[in-house]
Amino acid sequence: MALAQSKRSGGLRVTAKQGIDSSLPPTGLLLIGMGPGRLSGMTSEALEAAKSADVRRYEAYTALWPQHELESLEQVIGSIQKVMRPEVEQPDILFDLARTSLVALMVVGDPLQATTHVDLQLQAAEAGIECRTFHGVSITTLVTGAIGLSNYKFGRQTTLTYPYGGWVATSPLEVIAANLQQNLHTLALLDLDPTGEGVGRQVPMKPHDAVVSLKLMREKLAQSVADMSVETALQTMRVEACNALLKQRFDLMPVVLCSDMGTDEQRVVTTTVGKLGAIDGGRLNCLVFPSNPSEVEEKALLRWQRGVMDDV
Repeated sequence: MALAQSKRSGGLRVTAKQGIDSSLPPTGLLLIGMGPGRLSGMTSEALEAAKSADVRRYEAYTALWPQHELESLEQVIGSIQKVMRPEVEQPDILFDLARTSLVALMVVGDPLQATTHVDLQLQAAEAGIECRTFHGVSITTLVTGAIGLSNYKFGRQTTLTYPYGGWVATSPLEVIAANLQQNLHTLALLDLDPTGEGVGRQVPMKPHDAVVSLKLMREKLAQSVADMSVETALQTMRVEACNALLKQRFDLMPVVLCSDMGTDEQRVVTTTVGKLGAIDGGRLNCLVFPSNPSEVEEKALLRWQRGVMDDV
């Protein structure tokens, strides 16, 4: 793939490649969606914008691309520097660069699926920095269709976190419980930072780690549910949902393991929480907790039962 040639003209940067022209500002911030995990999954518009940037930063704390794909991307668009949570949530350095050059902040998936980047847009506007967005395929839209569940029947998504320093969050399990109570499926992303600091040393959570965290959450929720407030109808519903979840056989709860979605290594396995820990998973994993599936959804999930289509 030939690299683009660029020039500044009349306050705009005009980038031309194989007859395709796109106008970008000479300075500013570009939020670029990288898609799920491979070069071929990026839009041509996103690649053109990344090539045209003077500075490229790769946000590496919410999700990660395979190293070989990153290297392929660099061969196409130029060098990329990794940044972590502090540089994005406190964007002084990014903004200083964006005042005098065109800066690309590259985000796995879609850059506006996380509130951090919406806030970044607002901060850029307040600072007088032009900010443009180039969307990408997000795990939140990819998973639902890929496994065969209706996107309309998903409730609030959540992230299963590591027990940071012995502290266990029960909110992810509360989200799952509330969704199940309303007959809604749940997408649960898996943490990749055991420190909770977002500064590096990522260790993407494996299925076994997820089971450990889920069990710790359940134990803590069982101890704390009696003390939850029931002053409002919403709070009452949450407590009822948590109690209903606690009465279930936790090890028999159905779950769908989705590994390396959108890549050549993509794999889907329908199993239970009790059997989940014995599955290796992939480089990056997420879970779907289905509610009461329709007949079509149930047939779709049967395709991924372990031992039926393990290598899909």
